[in-house]
Amino acid sequence: MNPPGARRWLALGALAVAMLTIGLDVTVLTVALPTLAIDLHADTSALQWFSSAYTLALAAVMLPAGALGDRYGRKKFLLAALLVFGGASIACAFAISSGQLIAARVVLGVAAAAMIPLSMSVLPGLFPEPAQLRRAIAIWVTSTAIGLPLGPIVGGWLLQNFWWGSVFLLNVPLVVIGATAVALLVPESKSAAEFRIDLPGVLLSVAGMLGLTYGFIRFGEQGWGNGPAWAAVVGGTLILGAFVLWQRRAAHPLIDLGLFRARGFRWGTVYMVLVNFAMFGLFFTMPQYFQAVLGTDALGSGLRLLPLILGLALGSRVVDKLLPKVGLRLVLTSGFTLLAVGLGLGALLTVDSGYLMAAIALTLLGFGMGLLMPAAMGLAMGDLTPERTGSGSALMQALRQAAGTIGVAVLGTILSTQYRSSLGELNRDPISDGVNAGVGVARKLGDPTLLTHVQTAFMDGMSVMLWVCAAICVAATVLAAVLTRQSRVAREPAPDAAQSVHAG
Repeated sequence: MNPPGARRWLALGALAVAMLTIGLDVTVLTVALPTLAIDLHADTSALQWFSSAYTLALAAVMLPAGALGDRYGRKKFLLAALLVFGGASIACAFAISSGQLIAARVVLGVAAAAMIPLSMSVLPGLFPEPAQLRRAIAIWVTSTAIGLPLGPIVGGWLLQNFWWGSVFLLNVPLVVIGATAVALLVPESKSAAEFRIDLPGVLLSVAGMLGLTYGFIRFGEQGWGNGPAWAAVVGGTLILGAFVLWQRRAAHPLIDLGLFRARGFRWGTVYMVLVNFAMFGLFFTMPQYFQAVLGTDALGSGLRLLPLILGLALGSRVVDKLLPKVGLRLVLTSGFTLLAVGLGLGALLTVDSGYLMAAIALTLLGFGMGLLMPAAMGLAMGDLTPERTGSGSALMQALRQAAGTIGVAVLGTILSTQYRSSLGELNRDPISDGVNAGVGVARKLGDPTLLTHVQTAFMDGMSVMLWVCAAICVAATVLAAVLTRQSRVAREPAPDAAQSVHAG
């Protein structure tokens, strides 16, 4: 049985808290890196691995985590993942060396890899009616996305008042609330069909995602000429190719490749990947612009992302009312158009632009994401059968995660290449390492001309990078206008769909 109406929404609230925790954790670390460098005696490589270890684990484990939830029970695995996430957060907070923190971040990534797809996969069982499912997906997406800009705000405040471990302890009360509510309110569900776990598929997917993700992380750090990065990407791609071939012949495949034959799942996933690519471009550049050009601290940088949160909240609230009235095609094209305009405004920023233009760009970007993400995810979720909601949503989220990692590497390389080119004769260490290093040198020397030169070079790189993101969104607008046929987000469930997903 489905839980009564009020309990459904309380259960959704629990899932939203869990997803907010993940969103916060992704970005809260960024403001703590300078402090960690001092307190843990971490070099540049260690600082990069504090983030990369989490990303690698998340990408590698997501597909098998979704399949295990389908097989043995989504609530059970989600609850275990929440508890592991809380424990790993405590381990991060009290780490006394770089190695300990990196190990704890790996465990955090594994837990998040289960939390993300499984928290989404229980939604069709909780909300079998299409209208309610649309609303639930909008809330789920908003809670995930809103944690990203909140991370620097909360992290900046904590670092001003407490020690660096507090940015990780922040997760613990949220995990306790989420786990308690999941235990009490979320019904157990799993696939009605018994199937064996595809162990060769698990190994191939983990190895392939690991290689691909590691390679692009290394590209972002070392540039496109790095041999080991190319070896990792090529190896990961070949392994993923072998994984796809194996999935075609396996008796009990880890993922159902037939999902991509369903128009809704295929294009909903493509749209989510494109949104993620553009979104990570924004998060990669705007905080650097605020700190290196506008001269804000970590907390001030986070506070200047508030227009993004406002736009996101408004967009996710409006989309629920717009979809039944204007249809999916208009919502998707409007969302991508807003993203393109917002990114274009960001690309036009200069050293002397000030904050107002950036705030307008952020508001448009947030509103566009608020429209797009629930609509695209609902489009994809509408084609998932109850038996495969875990593995299907895991596949979509794994592709999103890969797009984010690849996006940061590609866009970061575009930015750094243009930055170094614009530096001209100043293209030398440590100024060429990045805008923060360059600004630090200029301020240490007390040289305003050098400072302006470094800031202008960064704005050149940021402009080129955001124009690339805007072009991607323009292409996505055309795709959505031409290819979107259906005007609803979720299909009507089969009469026994709700019953088929519940174990008890």
